[in-house]
Amino acid sequence: MEVVVAASPMGALHDTGRNHPERPERLGAVLRGISESGLKLTAIEAPPIERSDLALVHDPAYIDAIERFCLLGGGALDMDTFASYDTWAAATTAAGGVLAVVEELEGRADATGFGLCRPPGHHALRARAMGFCLFNNVAVVAAWLRSRGQRVAILDWDVHHGNGTQTLMADDPGTLYVSIHQDDFYPFEGFPDDIDTGAAGTTVNIPLPAGTAGDVCRLAWEQLVIPVLSQFGPDWVLVSAGYDAHTEDPLADLDLLDADYGWMASRLALAHPAHRTVFALEGGYDLDGLRHSARSTMRGMAGEDQFGPPLTSTPGASKALAVARVAVGRHWSV
Repeated sequence: MEVVVAASPMGALHDTGRNHPERPERLGAVLRGISESGLKLTAIEAPPIERSDLALVHDPAYIDAIERFCLLGGGALDMDTFASYDTWAAATTAAGGVLAVVEELEGRADATGFGLCRPPGHHALRARAMGFCLFNNVAVVAAWLRSRGQRVAILDWDVHHGNGTQTLMADDPGTLYVSIHQDDFYPFEGFPDDIDTGAAGTTVNIPLPAGTAGDVCRLAWEQLVIPVLSQFGPDWVLVSAGYDAHTEDPLADLDLLDADYGWMASRLALAHPAHRTVFALEGGYDLDGLRHSARSTMRGMAGEDQFGPPLTSTPGASKALAVARVAVGRHWSV
């Protein structure tokens, strides 16, 4: 199988400041992991996305304000989200890269795709940057696909809830948003009962406590995520691929291994065509964790299904999964 990877040299020029965890080296770590997967790699340069496409989910006045802010030299947008002069080009090519991968995969049958997004996107709201994110890369591309009549599922396995993506897509019955994330953790959103709001049934949150490992995450994927995905029947799956739930990641407290990402990807590949699945980089701040997890993800998408065993979760994880199962069961057969 082939992997279409979109990246822009501008992504490495986005300057978040000294010692910031969201640093340029993350891109190289993920690219090395994909290269080590053993799959054929086709690299394309991520183009800037059209302003009209950004405006599918973002306020035009906000888009203009971010451009001005960057071109004037940038600075702090909030306590942990920063921009520099080159951030405008980085942010527009981050979203543009995901869209370019979708367009490239439309003509391929034995491939999958990965957008090397920097800055990431899933916290970005209609008119607000937050959580290292300026534009919501995945939501922009989901809205673009929806404008063409395609049904879209967004699977978010970043350790942080994608509050921006949920907010932007919650009222659309043709977009499914599913998030597995650490409970009681930034941005302190993403509750199981959100499934009853907006377009009922299309927002699926599975918050899990600190100390949750791959044993329970794999159960959540097998018992909730894949069944809901299959019943929803999307034309495209977009994965908000954050790797900060890795046990070595410094910013969170879930205990996934690279084998867990491979296992989840292998089950996804059985449930949905790889050539209609696109991964977009979100979080992940341990470079080795990023590299190894991206490698396992691509191997899983290519059909490998023999991955090592998971770690064991804290006792409360199974109870949290049971709570999520009740909520999901109100709308889907699980």
